[in-house]
Amino acid sequence: MNSKILIVDDDPLGIETLESILEGQGYDISSATNGASALEKADQLLPDLILLDVMMPGMDGFEVCRRIRATPKLAEMPIIILTALDDRPSRLRGIECGADDFLSKPADRQELRLRAKTILRLNRYRTLLTQREDLRQMAERVVTAQEEERKRLSRELHDDLGQALIAHTLNLRNLQSEIPIQPETLSTRLDELIGDTNQTIHKMRLLAQDIRPTLLDTLGLRTAMETYSREFSYRSGLPVIFEADMKLPEMSDVISITLYRVLQEALTNVIKHAHATQVWVDVSIEENTIALTIQDNGIGILTPSDAAKNGIGITGLRERLTLVGGKLEISSPTTKGTIISAQLRLEETPKAREKL
Repeated sequence: MNSKILIVDDDPLGIETLESILEGQGYDISSATNGASALEKADQLLPDLILLDVMMPGMDGFEVCRRIRATPKLAEMPIIILTALDDRPSRLRGIECGADDFLSKPADRQELRLRAKTILRLNRYRTLLTQREDLRQMAERVVTAQEEERKRLSRELHDDLGQALIAHTLNLRNLQSEIPIQPETLSTRLDELIGDTNQTIHKMRLLAQDIRPTLLDTLGLRTAMETYSREFSYRSGLPVIFEADMKLPEMSDVISITLYRVLQEALTNVIKHAHATQVWVDVSIEENTIALTIQDNGIGILTPSDAAKNGIGITGLRERLTLVGGKLEISSPTTKGTIISAQLRLEETPKAREKL
């Protein structure tokens, strides 16, 4: 797709001159002969670059530039001011109005082409950064919405369904005590129903905990991850050694839940595929980056692509981290085992910014 350039000049000869200089460069060129028309066309066309003459009757180039910068939709639009004015106050005024660059009239052909090419390249880069940031923020909103839904489901499982099952258990016990003479088979059957109900309550509580860990909300990431590692070790029989700084810095809920989910998925993958007898989990902070490392002494993997083919959720882990601006590193030593490292940049806290 060709870059769009809007030329603004009240002199038709000036417009024709600039068009001839830029001809053959692969641009879609439009023009306006006054300030009002320039603002209207900028709003309609959303050009990638505006070449703006200063000396125009009515609304001069400085005012046009100022109004463009004051319009949110157009504020980031690159502007090169072309002027016969070469005095310092005029250039300072152009900078104050928000111009990106200046060229003297009459414009040098080679210089104009190079300036336009450079500005357009920088603008594409700036647009890409903006789009990436927009995607990152959108991903954070999606993750936050998912976790809010998980929190709601966890609360309903624990409170509503949990209370209903407990009441069911109590009713069974009351029924058992109210039967005057209990045939042996009936008593045994009631005991089995009560046992099944208690087992269902236990499974429901584990499910609620996995959906949204309450410890993460109440005691923070370190305690939640340490508790999960300990309970996982108890359930699976696989020793898990957990190490982390005693007090991790403040971090957003998105970062906390992302690291917690990575730990869950990584440990599950170890059980399913690694055939390991030991797992080490480490959480460290370095240069405003938090890193979660899970290492096992299992059979290892050859490459991440091999892991994906074998059903190990490497792709899911990487996608989860990419959504929030993190990265995943995987290595498998020549001896045995696999090392998975999830890294996320921490956002600056207000206190940290005050020290700068």
